[in-house]
Amino acid sequence: MALGVGSFAHGTLQILKDAGAEVAAYLTRSYAHFPPSLVGPTFSHDQFPSPLPLLRERQVDLVVPMSIDWAQAPWAADLLAARVPILCPTGEAMRIERERDFARKLCRDFKIPFPVTHVAPNRLEAEAFLDQHPHAFVLKNPLCGPASPIHTIVCETPEDTRAWLRHVDYAEGVFLQEYLGPREAGHIVLVSHGEIHSLVTNQEYKRAFNGNLGIVAGAPLGGLVETDPDDKYGLARELIHPLRPWLRETHYHGPLQVTAVRHRGRWSVIEYNIRLGITSGNMMLRLLENPLETLWNVAHDRRASPVFRQNLRFGCSLTLAGYGYPYVKLDGPHLPVDVAGPFDCDVWWNEAARDAHGRLLATGHRIADVVALAGSLDAAIATAYRNIRRIRVLGSYYRTDVGQSLWPPGEP
Repeated sequence: MALGVGSFAHGTLQILKDAGAEVAAYLTRSYAHFPPSLVGPTFSHDQFPSPLPLLRERQVDLVVPMSIDWAQAPWAADLLAARVPILCPTGEAMRIERERDFARKLCRDFKIPFPVTHVAPNRLEAEAFLDQHPHAFVLKNPLCGPASPIHTIVCETPEDTRAWLRHVDYAEGVFLQEYLGPREAGHIVLVSHGEIHSLVTNQEYKRAFNGNLGIVAGAPLGGLVETDPDDKYGLARELIHPLRPWLRETHYHGPLQVTAVRHRGRWSVIEYNIRLGITSGNMMLRLLENPLETLWNVAHDRRASPVFRQNLRFGCSLTLAGYGYPYVKLDGPHLPVDVAGPFDCDVWWNEAARDAHGRLLATGHRIADVVALAGSLDAAIATAYRNIRRIRVLGSYYRTDVGQSLWPPGEP
């Protein structure tokens, strides 16, 4: 059972269903309920305040959370007590994503490069820190979560930083992280039975518009993955493997993604994530020959043996954004979705639904994710673009430059 909504849940459930699983979704938010229903039964949190009765009734033997906010739910302790395997680390191990300063301290303890950071409780202290360290800083919420008062703001000069410090919500303070430039990349591993299995290196196109312009969107507008079991770019070797003692001490088992920036000849950690990524997770699962077996073993903390599908090395994901995105305060009507011909790659619907006549409608700001895999990067990109051009919604758009920058990882 997936805990989530939209394209992320749609894609994950479809991949696991294709691998032989019986699937369902517990809908944790108030929107994007339709897409998971295309794959299996869905259950709203409004109708079922807790998923525990559903887990028992349906004899669920694997839970896949789409975000870490399940751990703050009133039923979280009951879920843990039920001892249903969860594809997510729990307890102390969750802190590596949830608490940004905890990740910094871990990196300090294990001698992993991390940018200069500071947690300030209010504007006065934040500005005083900037006076002492007149650099550009990325502003984040100290606690990571979908309802955080501050969503990532990338400032590229000290003046940008000072302007934003006058504008952010200090309800939980502010986490200032030195801006080290745009040479960013990620790497996803699975940790199980004390071992680290490298799977893919990935890149996310986080800016809203072509040329990496505009604001950092709430979720990326595109992404690339490359199968990388040998960690050819060194991200896992430099930034994840040194954590092995802590991973074993906390009995960590589940996904672990590091996002880093190449700066002055070395990788520096930006953050760690402990769940399947929004743009990269489903591409990673599609690249596996045995996704269900792999996730099952990881959730049970057993030896895992991920196997990649032959002749597939790369994936490309494109997001079709709807009216007003990324400025989500702009709201438009539900608009018809026109599809010209069949798709020949995966299309995971997000904020979409069918009306009483069965017509597909766009109901929000992110309409669909189009995901293509191929043996070469160029072929994956071409397939994704060929398919996204088959979808038309008034006022929608997508980035047309995915793959033209930010790749290969670490390049200017």
